[in-house]
Amino acid sequence: MAAGPGSTVSIPAPQIEYHQLSPMLIVFGTAVAGVLVEAFVPRRARRAVQIPLALAGLLAAFVMVVVLATQGYAGTKSGLLAMGSVALDGPALFLQGVILLVSVVAVLTYAERALDPRTEGPATDAFTAQGAATPGGEQEREATRAGFRTTEVYPLTLFAVGGMLLFPAANDLLTMFVALEVLSLPLYLLCALARRRRLLSQEAAVKYFLLGAFASAFFLFGSALLYGYAGSFRLPDIADVISGVAPVTPALANTTQNDALLLIGLAMVAVGLLFKVGAVPFQAWTPDVYQGAPTPVTGFMAAATKVAAFGALLRLFYVAFPGLRWDWRPVMWGVAILTMVAGALLAVTQQDVKRLLAYSSIAHAGFILTGVIATNRQGLGAVLFYLLAYSFVTLGAFAVVTLVRDSRGEATHLSSWAGLGRRSPLVAAVFALFLLAFAGIPLTSGFTGKFAVFQAAAAGGATPLVIVGVLSSAVAAFFYIRVIVLMFFSDPQPNGPAVVIPSGFTAAAITLGVLVTVGLGVLPQYFLDLASKAALFVR
Repeated sequence: MAAGPGSTVSIPAPQIEYHQLSPMLIVFGTAVAGVLVEAFVPRRARRAVQIPLALAGLLAAFVMVVVLATQGYAGTKSGLLAMGSVALDGPALFLQGVILLVSVVAVLTYAERALDPRTEGPATDAFTAQGAATPGGEQEREATRAGFRTTEVYPLTLFAVGGMLLFPAANDLLTMFVALEVLSLPLYLLCALARRRRLLSQEAAVKYFLLGAFASAFFLFGSALLYGYAGSFRLPDIADVISGVAPVTPALANTTQNDALLLIGLAMVAVGLLFKVGAVPFQAWTPDVYQGAPTPVTGFMAAATKVAAFGALLRLFYVAFPGLRWDWRPVMWGVAILTMVAGALLAVTQQDVKRLLAYSSIAHAGFILTGVIATNRQGLGAVLFYLLAYSFVTLGAFAVVTLVRDSRGEATHLSSWAGLGRRSPLVAAVFALFLLAFAGIPLTSGFTGKFAVFQAAAAGGATPLVIVGVLSSAVAAFFYIRVIVLMFFSDPQPNGPAVVIPSGFTAAAITLGVLVTVGLGVLPQYFLDLASKAALFVR
């Protein structure tokens, strides 16, 4: 536009609701402070600063989530922020709270230094002494002797957490894409920083990066097609165009005559999100990345990333495409069935504990999808509860994996776990509890979560899907029970691995996992009601 003589063109300033956005702002601000710590604090003092800084930032953000919920932003005061690009409602606050609590537990596992014996130099953690050093090279050995630590993992994790907080709250496709990249890029780096088996770790990071880049490209191209169809990136606007209540413009009259843009765009966006949740056939990265990444990072990814990705998937289907449920539900039926069956069957053949837990997470993604397919408020509440229960069980299980070690580090081959119940009954009992929760045995959080999503799916008319889910759960229970039998009813190897006594960091993480697993199994009603009250998206 050309302005006339003496006239001025005013650009309205964006309106930012800082109080309502404070959980994300606190996490991003703490991440920036962590970067400054890396720049200005002496190397030997960085760990002592980074750990309390990260924990304080995450806990402060969680307190703000609770404050916003008590002020009614999860219900009557729910609305849109940042000029409509961010939603503040019950599902967003519930999932943000879960992500923050999971991240606190993950940072505790990051800080563990008591698991490896001191061969040379100070105590070491799970991360390489110097990420830029060649694996096995002289520079790496010198960095280890000098006591270097990769304390950059703490600000990287906080940046990933900030993206995860934004992901399920994004109300338009561009904001969702930015959140996807902000949470993904730090994870690619974190996967490559394992102190032991560095080549395997770097291979996992490259696989995750390449496949994640393809998934991001699918998401972005699908967003462009949806914009071409609806003329907007905002999820409520897309829903209005699909339902026919949006004002008809000449452009919309032209694009809405053909649903090809809409259906192809939806399919491509769904591919990007299904990759993040690890659903079949987009799960190929999961076993290799879970096995190669540092185990504390694996636990963080398996829990927090799945929570954030399912939150975004729910918002996409429930806010933007409720009018297309008869188009996307049959496809999601197929994805859910493939995910449950493939995850359960492939897990039976695994001989590595981390790969077994990876295929277990794939099967659980299928179970959660049954709740998504319900397309009712009961299903949404059930998925929220399942994500809460699953995330703490997963973190606790991977924390236990870090304790079983031999001279090469973590002993993840199943044969190494034979007789673990005789060498360390407490650790074996805790791991057995987590496996029983994964299997959905009563009085554990896994049983309550599965019962909730299957009940919601049956109420939504997906009874055949529930039958497949129950049968897949029975198959999955076989390999969980197999590990328990191996630990308690097999003779230990003569020169088998040892169970290391952890410091307070890992002990606290495992204890929290046990308490949540038992608590949500024995007394789940309060949290079921909380999830049910939060199960309402704002438009």
